[in-house]
Amino acid sequence: MTEETFLSTTRTAYNTVAASYAEVVPSVEEDHPVNRAVLTAFADLVRAAGAGPVADIGCGTGRVTAYLDKLGLDVSGIDLSPEMLAMARRDNPELRFTEGSILALDLPDAGLAGVVAWYSVIHMPTDRLPLAFSECYRVLAPGGYLQLAFHVGDQRNHRTQGYGHDGISLDVYRLPVERICSLLKEAGFALDTKVVREADGTPAARVPQAYLLAQKPAGS
Repeated sequence: MTEETFLSTTRTAYNTVAASYAEVVPSVEEDHPVNRAVLTAFADLVRAAGAGPVADIGCGTGRVTAYLDKLGLDVSGIDLSPEMLAMARRDNPELRFTEGSILALDLPDAGLAGVVAWYSVIHMPTDRLPLAFSECYRVLAPGGYLQLAFHVGDQRNHRTQGYGHDGISLDVYRLPVERICSLLKEAGFALDTKVVREADGTPAARVPQAYLLAQKPAGS
């Protein structure tokens, strides 16, 4: 089967910038306090529900994976980019990282207690989001949690520069919060928590940031 173009271009872009990305993007401990609070709350809920395995999908260099591990979760990372995964394995040799796509996860049905997709859908055409959310729903056990983070808006931006590199090709989507909430509900999720962090003018938050926590109903 021919791979969708956006997957190959996203992989190529992140393969290109992987080493510099690992240098300039802060660890979660150094990141905005809201990011830590959201991930900590997610970890608390997963532990309270029995602390089964968690997948960090679109894990990149593994910084969120490592933070969730420190919070006591049985977490592994999945990413499109072999070079980003190489950085993740270099910096976190004790953790598990595999190559894969949120659109076709090589995971069994109902096997996970939690899924994190931390800015993992921002390079995806919006018509592919239903499939991504359906895959997250499929791999979660009943009662499992999905934590999303994304840029708020309603537009596609094309980047040719990033992390010290010119000549990359990467689409970045800003997504409307209520539309994403609707898509999650259509996939079968119950929305638990919605947080919007307003833009603050920093490079990491030039636009508002959304954090959505959803749950696969216990009777599913």
